[in-house]
Amino acid sequence: MTSASPRQVPANQQHRSPKPGPPAAPKPAPPAATPIRVTGASALVRSLEAVGCEIVFGIPGGTIMPAYDALLDSAVLRHVLVRHEQGAGHAATGYAQATGNVGVCMATSGPGATNLVTALADAYMDSVSVVAITGQQSRALIGTDAFQEADICGITMPITKHNVLVTDPADIPRAVAEAFHLAATGRPGPVLVDIPKDVLQESTVFSWPPELRLPGYRPTTRPHGKQILQAARLITTAQRPVLYIGGGVIKARATAELRELVELTGVPVVTTLMARGAFPDSHPLHLGMPGMHGTVAAVAAMQRADLLIALGTRFDDRVTGKVASFAPDAKVVHADIDPAEISKNRTADVPIVGDCKEIITELISAVRAERDSVGTADLSAWIRQTSGWQTTYPLGYDWPADGSLSPQYVIERIGAIAGPDAIYTAGVGQHQMWAAQFIHYEKPATWINSGGLGTMGFAVPAAMGAKFGRPDTVVWAIDGDGCFQMTNQELATCAIEGAPIKVAVINNGNLGMVRQWQNLFYAERYSHTDLGTHKHRIPDFVLLAEALGGVGLRCEAKDDVDATISRAMEITDRPVVVDFVVGKDAQVWPMVAAGTGNDQIMAARGIRPLFDDEDQR
Repeated sequence: MTSASPRQVPANQQHRSPKPGPPAAPKPAPPAATPIRVTGASALVRSLEAVGCEIVFGIPGGTIMPAYDALLDSAVLRHVLVRHEQGAGHAATGYAQATGNVGVCMATSGPGATNLVTALADAYMDSVSVVAITGQQSRALIGTDAFQEADICGITMPITKHNVLVTDPADIPRAVAEAFHLAATGRPGPVLVDIPKDVLQESTVFSWPPELRLPGYRPTTRPHGKQILQAARLITTAQRPVLYIGGGVIKARATAELRELVELTGVPVVTTLMARGAFPDSHPLHLGMPGMHGTVAAVAAMQRADLLIALGTRFDDRVTGKVASFAPDAKVVHADIDPAEISKNRTADVPIVGDCKEIITELISAVRAERDSVGTADLSAWIRQTSGWQTTYPLGYDWPADGSLSPQYVIERIGAIAGPDAIYTAGVGQHQMWAAQFIHYEKPATWINSGGLGTMGFAVPAAMGAKFGRPDTVVWAIDGDGCFQMTNQELATCAIEGAPIKVAVINNGNLGMVRQWQNLFYAERYSHTDLGTHKHRIPDFVLLAEALGGVGLRCEAKDDVDATISRAMEITDRPVVVDFVVGKDAQVWPMVAAGTGNDQIMAARGIRPLFDDEDQR
């Protein structure tokens, strides 16, 4: 087996208890323990059934064809025939993020496998539990540059948590069981299983369950008691603490525990782009999203904090800005399931390795004990200051001077009409930031986006996967006209396979975020960012939606926005695409320019230091 992760958990860390898994769901009965003779392909399908897989996103091809033949005999597994392997990978991610289960995608060798690379890198950066099954050329041809041969294990080594080339059909059950275990435990991530065609065709003895052979894999889930006590003492004595919450809290299903900790301590909360929904936006202690396009209150609070309690987050550059000037007066409690993240970007004064659910649970007990014995600091002045920032610097936007439609208004109204129970996915760019800013998230697993890799084209296939995972939930893909043109072919999959998602194309005629940077930092030299979707209406998104089996709508005026969204909500038997034609010059604010510190956060009026005399008072 090939270990493929520079973030591999060290072998000397003791496994003390299993990570909380997804809610119990009915699973098919495992195959009989009595060994039986089957093909390797049948062993693969039986193994997927046994680990609880429900759905596979993929496309058949030469080397994976034996597995597809065996899929016909499964009464358990559903296969969704996507239009591009990248779509299969993003659909698996959307399914995993929406359900908490492992997402599965399948592709043939060579270009089929390499088309999964972007999706696997995306899942790796955002710690999503995905298993990819790829076909490979027959064993005798490996290394000969045979037709559609690619060393997919070598290619994906830096972007998978683990990968393996299976060369013996008897090893298929173990490889699948280990893949699911690795993908879902510890720090979640993608795992790839590559199987040569002749291994899939060969006869083997199959039995279940297999014995897992992962001697070096022992993720720590229970935190160290001494570190919990140190953290509790810092929390109860800090004058200006901030709870800095990342996506790991959602993955650990620790949102209820987080709310209990906040109610106990009264500490203000910021939630990163990957953690939107981990804590209710409506809560008075929620300051919003920090970072490059975060709220002024969240950025200011972190800059002025004397303690950051970082839970399930990795101090990403988009949050910290220039690291040397980030939160200069703050001590740091950093808790994460992955020890490699601790002190990687910012030194932790109290490092805690473990599962966020267990960490927060133990912090609650420790803080209560500290409060009962020595009391807690008075945070009333700090809360007044953070609330003052929220009041002084609320999120907002101006309507385009030319009378065109405001993209922020469109997204705000989608969130208001679809509500907090809907799932929202996004591509990458301005529309992604506006969706993070202007939709109110009250629940976990309702916001799915590409955070770490920043993958254009993510929204539509991710929404498709989320809809298959939660078919009774309304799913909106908030997309840009640039992103949408990368993966819109999956609308045909949605139409044929029965995934009636809704897509809002925020059509500003440009690659909006690139244009914004060209406007701000390149003297308005708009080099190759005009997509032609305004000037030439190429493509016509309404006609394109209809050609792909959906319904196409168009909206260009404020007075029509609510009615158009409501019309889209009424259509439940096929996908809907709404072409919202918006102004081309709208920009995302606030903004911390790349390479600058968070103190230099920009508003639309220009650069202004956060901490002037008025702010200090």
